[in-house]
Amino acid sequence: MSKKVKLVISIIVLFCALFILSFSYYMYQLGPTAKESEIVKVEIPKGSTGNNVALILENEGLIKSANIFKVYLKIHNIDNIGYGFYDLDKTMGVKHIIEVITGNNALNVDISITFKEGLNMRGIARIIEENTNNSYDEILDLLDNEEYIDTLIDDYWFLTDEIKEKDIYYPLEGYLAPNTYRFLNKDVTIDEIFRKMLDQTGKILDKYKDNIKGYTIHEFLTLASIVQSEGLKKDDMSDVASVFYNRLEDGMAFQSCPTACYASKFDGLCVPANVNTKYNSPYNTYLSSMIGLPIGPISNPGEVAIEAALNPSDTDYLYFLSDIDKKTYFFKHYEDHQAKKQELIRAGKWY
Repeated sequence: MSKKVKLVISIIVLFCALFILSFSYYMYQLGPTAKESEIVKVEIPKGSTGNNVALILENEGLIKSANIFKVYLKIHNIDNIGYGFYDLDKTMGVKHIIEVITGNNALNVDISITFKEGLNMRGIARIIEENTNNSYDEILDLLDNEEYIDTLIDDYWFLTDEIKEKDIYYPLEGYLAPNTYRFLNKDVTIDEIFRKMLDQTGKILDKYKDNIKGYTIHEFLTLASIVQSEGLKKDDMSDVASVFYNRLEDGMAFQSCPTACYASKFDGLCVPANVNTKYNSPYNTYLSSMIGLPIGPISNPGEVAIEAALNPSDTDYLYFLSDIDKKTYFFKHYEDHQAKKQELIRAGKWY
């Protein structure tokens, strides 16, 4: 046998060996991730691509390789993955999983819960109670569980021991991102709800954390929550933020009505006539002892308020007020602020 023939045979053998190894590796990666049954409840959000689904399944430990999963989808021309919640087992393997998520097998009893920007923890607890099988008191009791709060601090980089200060009303106040969230059914646990909201907060803060300077995350969210609660319209929030930064720089008290309402746990219409400015609390920025930020957030700010707190307008404003039409007026001097107030009273536009 000539050397040339031997070389050709060797190349063919090598190619076959590589093919067999590659095919074996591919088949192995398509196999189950566990020998013993373990059910994982998975949500595939509406609009998810094959790439999204691959990452979700890999993160849940249901497939061995997101890349191999995507190759399988491409080879078999699969593009009809359904969204919703699924019960998947780690013993399934890729082929079986795909049969489930493309076969209209989603658990169709899911619920949606919307939390609007600016809700405080009591407001969030009421919405959870209205939409799930959890009670208002159970929600607040869980927030009082120090061991539980410690597990969250361990799991989320932006939660620190600052949320455990003894005068803090609710440790997660300010950290629960407003949004619409989907859950399997009304039996969803309080922990599941909190973690889904905290996951969203993490996504938001990851975008901005390098720009938050001079303040801890807790302090920054405290300021953003005040901007959220004071900014009646989104377009006003950057100007509102500028007022509080200017007051911080000048060593002036914030004198923010929402902080006083929050301090006294008043959840009605927070207008000057309803504000107890003398309520003794480290949340109440009307107190003469309260120069600077209160002890913690007073609501859960949306991303617009967070951006406004990061990028305040460049102004010399120190005062503002709003009329009954939710129009906000800004001033540098107190005298101008008071003059506008009297003008609004005469016009019947003051609260």
